[in-house]
Amino acid sequence: QVQLVESGGGLVQVGGSLRLSCAASGLTFSNYAMGWFRQAPGKEREFVVGISWGGRSTNCADSAKGRFTISRDNAKSTVYLQMNSLKPEDTAVYYCAATWHSNYENIRRSHVMAYWGKGTLVTVSS
Repeated sequence: QVQLVESGGGLVQVGGSLRLSCAASGLTFSNYAMGWFRQAPGKEREFVVGISWGGRSTNCADSAKGRFTISRDNAKSTVYLQMNSLKPEDTAVYYCAATWHSNYENIRRSHVMAYWGKGTLVTVSS
């Protein structure tokens, strides 16, 4: 029933920008805090950035600060990830995930996420 579908991944050059989208269905979107995670080749999945149910609070990994911005449109049940100044080390499969709003405090932890998308591949070419 619940589905999170990422889109917007692709191939970009170093220094370029990309915007990912995650469309949610089968749930009351505003009840959930949302997050983006990524998994690079040969590495474990890591937290990138999260956002509270109303979008007033965000939580960013050090690797994302100053370059990545998360936002959400509850009317469209969609969360976005704007990525700027991309680096080769940003190459990864990016996953959208959702957790009940009260779990926002622990959004950096993968295990609190109730729902996951299938991921979208971002490749940054040098």
